[in-house]
Amino acid sequence: MKSILKTILYLLAWLTIRRYKPRVVAITGSVGKTSTKDAITIVLRTSFSVRASLGNYNNELGVPLAIINEESGGQNPLIWLFIFIKAFFKLFIADYPKILILELGSDRPGDIAYLVKLIGKIDVAVLTDIGISHLEFFAGPTELAKEKLSLIKKLDRTALAILNFDNPKVFEGRTQTKAEIAGYGFSQNSQVMISDFQIIQVDGVWGVNFKLHHKGTVVPFFIPNTLGKPTAYAATAAVVTALRFNINLVESSEALKRFVPPAGRLRMIPGIKQALIIDDTYNAAPDSTIAGLEALSLIASGRRVIALGGMAELGKQTESGHRAVAGKIVENKIDLVFLVGENAKIIRDELSVRKFGGRVQWFETADLAGLSIQESLLPQDTILVKGSQSSRMEKIVKEIMADPLRASELLVRQSDKWLAKI
Repeated sequence: MKSILKTILYLLAWLTIRRYKPRVVAITGSVGKTSTKDAITIVLRTSFSVRASLGNYNNELGVPLAIINEESGGQNPLIWLFIFIKAFFKLFIADYPKILILELGSDRPGDIAYLVKLIGKIDVAVLTDIGISHLEFFAGPTELAKEKLSLIKKLDRTALAILNFDNPKVFEGRTQTKAEIAGYGFSQNSQVMISDFQIIQVDGVWGVNFKLHHKGTVVPFFIPNTLGKPTAYAATAAVVTALRFNINLVESSEALKRFVPPAGRLRMIPGIKQALIIDDTYNAAPDSTIAGLEALSLIASGRRVIALGGMAELGKQTESGHRAVAGKIVENKIDLVFLVGENAKIIRDELSVRKFGGRVQWFETADLAGLSIQESLLPQDTILVKGSQSSRMEKIVKEIMADPLRASELLVRQSDKWLAKI
């Protein structure tokens, strides 16, 4: 059934995008795609009619659904038939946006090339990061980098490739496209450079504070209710995209004050016993986990507590990735460590080798860990909760949040489908 769905969706999306000819912003990377997509959407909506792909609709089914503006029909053939009929009639009568913002994922080699062929002309391509996540079906980091860089290789000279110059593999890829290049990041080579990054409180609200430099202009940014450098990167990519559409830095700064991080991505949630939760449970890779640890260390006023699930889809980098995280746990002087899942045993063992002085507990599942974490928290603790999707660490956040009745509003994976999974 999936192959039939894939073929029909491809055809309908191909016809739709060539019928309405929107300007397309395409985003890929190992981490940061969704936050970057959301930040770009907020800024561009100040001046244009814009549509962005829903959630993580970023694969061979999700991207066509984003193009035709429909949600998945799941396992119901009748719903899919209705979707196809609606998409067909939209080819003749539709209020289609001027700009389409699409997130492109890749689980296997060739995924991005498939999506690029579907989209056709891409006006702006954003490459956020190339790390060691999602390596399960790749021979190694080099092959993953080749896959991610395939987004920019076939851009024409009129397109813009927006690249994170702080990432070595992305920076090296700047020579692999005919498109105009715009770099962003803390690197002084960047066309839009970040400086003076801080996590601060303004009127009692935590947020990220930084300056952006562009062609002699310096503009301050404060994005409330967010934590960590990932927010600064997402916001800066949005600023560079906005410049392409003649929206200046000051206008972008005002728009980004309304940015809300997606569920499960460095969100601050009140916890029980007056603890503060940093909910970063959407997914996990070594780089994003280390960024979460840095954010925890910057804002914690009491004990530093972490609940980490194992990191999946790292392939041959599984052991080294978990050991790198263990090293950062030691460096950041974490007081209390809760680990979940088989892969997390690597962190436990590495902490033992490093003679880590904090308290460490390991659990087979998030369900088993929840009660112990709840009992261990003290007033003024700050706890980072993070792990790959398969770890289901959002269950722990629900267990320790002050208002669990708001779980469906605040947490990731709260649909009936996810909640039914064990």
